[in-house]
Amino acid sequence: MKTIVVIGGSKGIGKAILNKLLNHSKVVNISRTAPQMEHANLNHFSCDITKDNLPDLDKIDALIYCPGSINLKPISRLSIDDFKNDFEINVLGAVKAVHKYLPILKNGEKPSILLFSTVAAKLGMPFHASIATAKSGVEGLVKSLGAELAPTIRINAIAPTVTDTELASKLLRNDKMIENIKERHPLKKFLNPEEVAGMAEFLISDKAASLSGQIFEMDCGIVSFKI
Repeated sequence: MKTIVVIGGSKGIGKAILNKLLNHSKVVNISRTAPQMEHANLNHFSCDITKDNLPDLDKIDALIYCPGSINLKPISRLSIDDFKNDFEINVLGAVKAVHKYLPILKNGEKPSILLFSTVAAKLGMPFHASIATAKSGVEGLVKSLGAELAPTIRINAIAPTVTDTELASKLLRNDKMIENIKERHPLKKFLNPEEVAGMAEFLISDKAASLSGQIFEMDCGIVSFKI
């Protein structure tokens, strides 16, 4: 049975990933709050990725880094601290996790790493300057580490569009906003966490053994199509 570390698995996409993986893997969740579930295959460590030391572990086959932010403001209202905070959560937290667990991952069974970007790194959208900058850093990290760690460790990222989670609740707070978001996407929908979790499960599995250094846009067509 594989051992998978999920950082940020107590809510949203991370929680959906836990639910998928616990059926067949041992999962170590690392987050500030414990997930509201119990399972024989689940072990939790309380930790703030931006402040605390990560726990020592002796076996890891895959590392999934889920923490993110949605900090949408016009550039005139985005402070330098906003940019620093988004970069710390999205990029430096991922680097910290990779630094900590890389030596153990190298001894894992067909090891892999999965990070998260956003469609805003490809599609220019108003008010996304800080988060798009941070997530572009994540994509650069994936490309560089994909080359550096081959052939031992694979690394990929998922770049979702709007996903129905607590983090995106301000974007989906009433029926009109929900309908507007659906209409903006050529597939006339947005994502649910379980869809993203399914892609995450695939990308760390042996079925994705030929994929590394890739950014997978789960975009409901918003980046790919102009209709």
